[in-house]
Amino acid sequence: MSDPAAPAKRKLRPARKQVKPGDIDKSEGPQPGKEYNVWYNKWAGGDKEDPLSNKTLAQSRCVISRDAGYTRADATGNRFCCLFFARGCCPYGHECNYLHRLPFPNQVIDHSRDCFGREKHADYRDDMGGVGSFNRSNRTLYVAKMQESPDKAQTKETLLRHFGEWGQIERWNILYNRGIAFVTYKHEVNAQFAKEAMANQSMDMDEIINVRWATEDPNPTEKIAEDKRIAKAGRDAISTMLDPTLVEAEQTLRALEDGDEVDYYPIEPSAPSPEPVEVRGAKRGRDGAGGGGGLIDEDALENIKFYADMARKRAEEDRDRKRAKPAAPAAKAGVGALLGGYASDSD
Repeated sequence: MSDPAAPAKRKLRPARKQVKPGDIDKSEGPQPGKEYNVWYNKWAGGDKEDPLSNKTLAQSRCVISRDAGYTRADATGNRFCCLFFARGCCPYGHECNYLHRLPFPNQVIDHSRDCFGREKHADYRDDMGGVGSFNRSNRTLYVAKMQESPDKAQTKETLLRHFGEWGQIERWNILYNRGIAFVTYKHEVNAQFAKEAMANQSMDMDEIINVRWATEDPNPTEKIAEDKRIAKAGRDAISTMLDPTLVEAEQTLRALEDGDEVDYYPIEPSAPSPEPVEVRGAKRGRDGAGGGGGLIDEDALENIKFYADMARKRAEEDRDRKRAKPAAPAAKAGVGALLGGYASDSD
């Protein structure tokens, strides 16, 4: 029997099929130019009107709370999100080979691709559209052609509600009476997803907003803060790939070399030992034996006795060896020494 107080486990649901095949009209509009530019994905030459004014409202929109769910990519290990899911027009649902959810901050490891798996380029396009550049970590979107409400607080609430659906927003800036806003996300992958999800969409009014990558902020303070953020993100990424024990050993070695007082290996203090009590030695008797205590402890006395016994045994061995050796006969001097071995009864 299950515990009624235990929280209910969240059940994973399959991704919803956003549209049916054939619901989206893929026919192109009238040709506004003479040549089709593959790089900019538009017709070039002969333009007489503002190309942004010819934009049409998107036919679909993604709703994360309704459309997100598991797909085949969760089983196969595909790390990239579905581009058509972000645009709200994926007909495959749970059968799609790409993820149908918001990207995680550390989901995409290859920085030469965006969260949809498209390759980035070295430079941005002139209109700041497209995939983006791999030479810069851009988290800010440029939003234009907004219709503002008379109340500034309402305009702010509308902007944060529509763009906050795609990730955590770090800061924003609204240029009132101009219909322009800048939205900075905490992670770049969320900005990539939001750019595709909000392209040619409308907010609370009938406008068709223009979403592009923002250019680099010329404010020196923001540049310094961005450099520090990138450096910290790089250190964090490298530290996750290293062995924690090696990092701790390197920090300890560096602290020892620099003479820092930081203790990376704290040792718990042991119990205080009792103070030694000074005991005076007893008077020596006639046999020379002393009492306990004195300037030399018991270990030192044992060592001295050991070496004294060794020296005494060695001296006795040398003395026994000398006693066991026979003495050489004394040599006779003169003629008697030469005839000492001769004997005869004759003269």
